[in-house]
Amino acid sequence: MEPMVSSPASVPRRCFLWSPVFAVPLFVPDCGQKEAMALNTRDTGRQPAAYRVQREIQTEEQLQAYCEREVPSALERGLQISRKNRRLYCRFSWRRFRKMILMMLPILNWLFSYQWREWIMRDLHAGLSVGMFQIPQGLLGVWLTRLPLPNTNGFLSAFCCSMTYIIFGTSQHISIGSFSILNMAAANILKTLDFNQTLPSNSAPDNYSDPSQALTLTASVTFLTGIIQFLLGCCCLGRVKTYMPKTLINACLTAAAVRVIVAQLTFIFDIVLDIPASPLDIFYNLYHFFLAIPKANATSMLLFLLSMAVLQVTASLRIVYKHSLMAFPMELLLIIIVTIISNCIRLHAESNNTVVSMIPQRFLPPTVPDVSNVNKVILHAFSIAIISYFLLVFVGERYASLHGYHIASNQELIAVGLCNICSSFFKSFVVSCTISGTVIQERTGGRTQLAAAIGACVMLVIALKLGHFFQMIPNCILAAIVVFNMSPFLQNFRDIPMLWRQDEYHFVIWLVTFAAVLCFGLDMGLVIAIGFAFLLITIRLHRVKTVMLGQIPNTNIYRSLSDYKAAKEIEGIKIFQCCSSISFANMNCFKTCLLNKMDMKTVPLDVSEMRAFSSCCLAATTVGREDHTFFCVYDPPLPPTTILYREKLVKQHSTDSQSSSSSVNLVHWSKYEDKSSSRTLLVGAPDASPNFNRGVRTGRNEQDRRACCAPGSAIDNSSIHFDQEQQPMHLPCPVHTIIFDFSMVQFVDLTGSDLLRQIMHMFHNIGITALIAGCHSSVVADFEKNDFFDSCITKERFFLTLHDAVLAALNKHQRPDELDHTVREFAEKPPAEQQEVLTFLGP
Repeated sequence: MEPMVSSPASVPRRCFLWSPVFAVPLFVPDCGQKEAMALNTRDTGRQPAAYRVQREIQTEEQLQAYCEREVPSALERGLQISRKNRRLYCRFSWRRFRKMILMMLPILNWLFSYQWREWIMRDLHAGLSVGMFQIPQGLLGVWLTRLPLPNTNGFLSAFCCSMTYIIFGTSQHISIGSFSILNMAAANILKTLDFNQTLPSNSAPDNYSDPSQALTLTASVTFLTGIIQFLLGCCCLGRVKTYMPKTLINACLTAAAVRVIVAQLTFIFDIVLDIPASPLDIFYNLYHFFLAIPKANATSMLLFLLSMAVLQVTASLRIVYKHSLMAFPMELLLIIIVTIISNCIRLHAESNNTVVSMIPQRFLPPTVPDVSNVNKVILHAFSIAIISYFLLVFVGERYASLHGYHIASNQELIAVGLCNICSSFFKSFVVSCTISGTVIQERTGGRTQLAAAIGACVMLVIALKLGHFFQMIPNCILAAIVVFNMSPFLQNFRDIPMLWRQDEYHFVIWLVTFAAVLCFGLDMGLVIAIGFAFLLITIRLHRVKTVMLGQIPNTNIYRSLSDYKAAKEIEGIKIFQCCSSISFANMNCFKTCLLNKMDMKTVPLDVSEMRAFSSCCLAATTVGREDHTFFCVYDPPLPPTTILYREKLVKQHSTDSQSSSSSVNLVHWSKYEDKSSSRTLLVGAPDASPNFNRGVRTGRNEQDRRACCAPGSAIDNSSIHFDQEQQPMHLPCPVHTIIFDFSMVQFVDLTGSDLLRQIMHMFHNIGITALIAGCHSSVVADFEKNDFFDSCITKERFFLTLHDAVLAALNKHQRPDELDHTVREFAEKPPAEQQEVLTFLGP
């Protein structure tokens, strides 16, 4: 039983498959030049390592008995009660405590391992760029939402949210702040609830003296959003992201980038459109924007194009620090230069000063949000919570994969929930990942969240002291920075042709996700995309694919007959490889594919056969079971009706007139209040072909057939005499064994096991042996739980490898004259040549 491995240098010149159990070589001992070249690596010129295995053919039953398999508790029918005394021990472990602290406070993971000499300048460079960008971005959030939020509250909220994410977040490149899509969603909520106390674009509000109601409602939405995200994170629902393919994430980010670019058209053309949120609203916006191009502000368009040109030209500039490259901080210089120019020269372009100047710049102290209007905003808060989380985790996953680390999606959900809870105390709006800020932080060399901390401090100090200078920056400049930093996500369009060549399923997922998010928004689009991805993956997993295998001559390698020309079908053996799991969703397809490859089909019975069937049913009630000579196949229980369906198996090329004489007819019926309610009747043809019984029938076959009729069997195999001289006929084909290769099957559910048991009994009753090879132990355990095994189908039919099953089938059905010829041929070989034989016992 011990494996023997020969050295790579001693490569044999001849190749045998030899078994001491059968004491015969099962293949002709001459590999030939073609087989030797197939097994050699001609490109390298090196000889492959040879191995020699000597063991007996093993079945699943023999392996379990030899290896002393432990039966799982789920397979034990009785209730197992341990008699040992069980005690509860509570022990403190520093290792587990440290792991728990690091999981709850991810900042400790990089803070204690921070490389100050290598990373401090990179994080400082990135923090300055991000901090300067967040100042006009915060002012732009007020412009988009039209909320009378003081600048002090907005910047304090952004600072607290950034510091909260630094402590609890796991991404090293995420920049937290306001996002244009979330800002517009908050503005749409106020419009939906008929709130008119927001700031218009050119005049004061109608009820300007009391702006607290709009801010209170916004704080309630933000607070509920954070609570929903925090509770979902505590329930570990953030792991839903694990089931989303990378294709869906890329498509969603690409569609979000397109929506952000369309939102910037308001600042580029200096045109404000009041179009309510609805499906396909992005196309309505584009249509009206292009109609309003003659009325656009030429100064804004010129400044936008000039800024884009400057950013594009300087994109190739790099700063070398510590043998590493960092992007040139053109965004930082552009904001500083434009701020100085706009405060010295009046530019005829829209800025935030128009709206911000109408807000009373008094600090509103943090208060607990009002939750009395929960029923009005709960659905809106849930929608925004989904958008905020998935946007954060999608961008974080993208940059985590680029830099070789992992993020905890569930911890990210908790972190962004805490950020929104903090933002609600300052009456601010929902925050999430700022895509432009994250791109700037990554491009300028940020390595850890220390860059975000530096940026938050820079933003708070400069905004509180010099914030009024940034109010004069034209919005088109900020739009140019946003559009330029969206370009990495638009590069995903170039991957579409490659995705089509690699995987059509993921190509369809990409298109559906992009179209859904683009047309219906991030909330409904994500729901549609996730549902479609789950549906498509489920269909792909349950799609039946069966392959007929053949043997590579003189080896234990089996490959598809349609893919490999060298693969040869073994005479009398059909090998079917199932490449998917078998369940209720695909069991009928599995049966249809099997019958098609066997060149068989099912047809309904005619009137004469129905009459013969009825008379047989009456005779079966009076004939004792011990007198039965015809067999039945067990079917899953069916509803209690007299006749459910009646069919027979015929050859595919047979006509209806010849079906009764060229096939084995299977008649299915059901009996009321019978445990084995579904049976199969085999009707033999009197003028069958003489090659009907080509397979060799051994004494064990007859014993198995008698065992099927045992009273304790799970299958009621009764038989009926049509004619005393007529015997059950076999399938008119040379096939004597069918082998199912289940090496790729992950599970077989209860309905699939019933169908498989029916198929194996059906082939057994017509003289074809059905074997299963390469079945995983978990699948065997499922068979045991589903009562799959009986006196006919035992574990002796389950082989460890496909080659074991083939050798067993050949040994059982090979003719004695062939065995004698092979033994005589091997005995004539000299002993020296017999030592050079590459021996395979089994695989």
